[in-house]
This record gives sequence, C-alpha cells and structure tokens, in this order.
Amino acid sequence: MHAEVADGFDQWLAEHVTDMLKLPGFVAADASVMDDSDGRVTRVVRYFLASDQDLENYLAGPAAAMRQQTSEQFGSHFEASRRILRSNAFSSLNSIAKPRCLNCGTALAGQYCGHCGQRAKSRLISVWELVKDAFGDLLDVDSRLWQTMVQLAFRPGRLTREYLQGRRARYMPPFRTYLVLSLLFFLVAFFDPKEEFSIFFEPVAGSAQDSANEANEIENARQELLSELEAEGILIKPSTADDPEARLRVDVDGKEPDADCNLQDYNPAEYGWFGQRLTRERAQQICRRFAAEDGEGIRGFLDKLLEYVPAGLFVLLPLMALVLKVLYPLSGRYYVEHLLLILHYHAFVFLALTVEIVIARFGNLIGVADTVQAILVTALAIYIPVYLYKTLRRVYEQGHLFTSFKFTLIVLAYWLGLATLLLVMAAFAVFTV
Repeated sequence: MHAEVADGFDQWLAEHVTDMLKLPGFVAADASVMDDSDGRVTRVVRYFLASDQDLENYLAGPAAAMRQQTSEQFGSHFEASRRILRSNAFSSLNSIAKPRCLNCGTALAGQYCGHCGQRAKSRLISVWELVKDAFGDLLDVDSRLWQTMVQLAFRPGRLTREYLQGRRARYMPPFRTYLVLSLLFFLVAFFDPKEEFSIFFEPVAGSAQDSANEANEIENARQELLSELEAEGILIKPSTADDPEARLRVDVDGKEPDADCNLQDYNPAEYGWFGQRLTRERAQQICRRFAAEDGEGIRGFLDKLLEYVPAGLFVLLPLMALVLKVLYPLSGRYYVEHLLLILHYHAFVFLALTVEIVIARFGNLIGVADTVQAILVTALAIYIPVYLYKTLRRVYEQGHLFTSFKFTLIVLAYWLGLATLLLVMAAFAVFTV
C-alpha cells in the first residue's frame, strides 16, 4: 500500500485481526511490518487455523466479503495477496528478510526500532538538523538539561528525592550531571580572560611613561619594606665580602637557614618505608628545586597539586557517602542512595563555584559594580552550606535538632577528609614535581 494510508490501514488492520479471530477455527495470528524506500509499505498477517475444514469454510463464506470491503475502503492505494501454507511450510515464511535497525541490528517492526528507538529510514539530514541535534538540549527549555539545572540550583534535595521515587526519565543521570558540572568548573577555573583575550587588555601606546612610573613606585616600596625588615633584625643582609652572592637570609630564633639544602642530618632509615622512597639524594633534589630563585619548583608543585584536585574530590565522594550511611542508620537507605545525594550536592557546589568565578572574572568586563559582585559572591558562598542543610532536611525528613547536629558532624568530617586528601595530594605533588 502507499505510505500515506499506512496509519489508517494499521488501525483498520488491528480491528480486522480481532474480528478474524472471532471466526470458527481461527486460533491465533501474528503480524509483521516492512517498509521499503519507494514510498510503499507492506503488512504481513499470518493466521493459524485448527483444521483444513475451517479454512474451506472461511474461503467459501466471509473471505470474499472481507476482501471486497477492504478494496472499497482503500481503493487503488491497497493491494492484497494470499498464501496458504501447511504446518510444515510455516518455516518458509520466516525466511522473508526483515529490515534491521542500522544502529543496533534489531529486526524492525515499524518506523522506529523497538530496542534503541532510532528511526528506521536512512536518509541524509540537513545542516539545520545537525545544529538542532548539537544544541537541542540547550535551546529546549523542557529538555533534561534545563529540568535538572533548575531543580539542582533552586530546590535543594528535590532532584535526589525525584530520583529515589523513580521519576528519573526527565532528568540527567546523577553521575553525568556531576561530570559535566565538574568539567565546566575546572575549565572556567583555569581560564584567564586577561591571558586569553590579552589583545583587549594591552596598554595603549601613550601609557608607556605611566607604566614606567608605576614600576618605579613598586620598586621603591619594595626597598623601603626590606630596609624596615633589616632594621628590625628580621632580615640579615651580609656584606659582599663575606657572601659574594649577597643573598638575603631569614633569621629565625637567631639561626640562619641552611640555604644550600645540606641534608647530612637526614637519615632515611629512621622513617621506614617513607625513607626508602625519599632518599637523601631525592630530598636534596626536591629542596634545590623549591629553593630556586626562578620559582620554577613552586610553580611546578602548584601545577601538580591542581592536577590531582579532580581525582581527590572524586575519592571524597564515596567517603562522604559512608559518613551519611553511619549518621543515618535507621533511614532505610542503601549506600548507593546516600552516594546519590553526595553526587547531587557536589554537582551543585561545582555549579555555584563556577558562577562565583564567572562573576569575579567577568563582572568588570560587563560593567557590574564591585559592590554587587561582592554581594553576589558572598551570597553564593553562604548558600552552599545552607543548601546542604536543606537537602538533608528534605531527603531524610528529620527535625531541625537532629539535622543540625548531623549537619555539624558532616561538615567536620568533610573538612577533615578534605584536609587529609590535600596532604596526600601535596605529598604526591612534591615527589612528582
């Protein structure tokens, strides 16, 4: 039949099969759907009859009337043929090649794949459709992205409760939400607008003298500060005769530091497995890097530390979920449900911090007053712990007293875990700098 009458025919066919199964001897039926590329569609219906006599009765009776009725309803748009197969010939019908989904290979039974949902027809798509596919979630206010962001930002704990109550299809998966927002945060955090768009921040030609004057003022202020520190005995400046390099040394409790990284008193054997990894030679190498005047060692350490931050925060997630499991033993929640809350909360933290960074870095570029920026950043900083408190209240449904007590313990555990992870990450950064 022609494709334009397919929908109406399918409705009629469903009723027709029901009527056929009411006839004597008709015990079962199944249907197959096949579409071709010429604008025509095919429907194959297979009926199972109890005996040859039932078949003869059907052909002699209602068969002709039913075919005439179909021809009158669909006219020239419809063509029909009939095959009669004995029980040992049913297998030949299964040999009819059915189209398969180009995405997952499942046999098709309609316009869309019943397994993955992809449309059956293969066709070239336009540039506009590519753009819609790329930005569809951003432009569609009813998309899962915006549904998730609105609930996450303005309704503490609501997204977690929705997910726990089974309403999940309308929202982004929790782990994907965490990954997207954490990636966005680190991209924004490491993006320096003055460096990336330096052409807009370069001084004008007439300001060279102003820049020189400013540099002189800074140098004069530096020299005055050093003179004051020397006068108070905090800094000691040896004469060039005694010290050809004439370096400044910090005087702590009347003792000068060991500026040449002499670690002869360091005995690795006293520190067990740690000493085996941090030999005297390795310790001296690290010391020299950090003592270098060009500051390369410090910069390398900070860069390495920042590289470990995402992994450290990721390790913190299951630990905080374990804290919730301990604090709410009677909640009836599984560990993974506590982990879900932590994922959503950290996703919100990344979102709030991203907004703070955007305000701080781009506020002046778009003309936002410094006072307004300070108010917005402070409000977001206060909202982050308040958000956690309201989330605990909504998800676990306990009173203010118990929630406040457990909130305090969670915050203490969080900062303890964060400090421990920072120490571990700093140690790794020192060894790999």
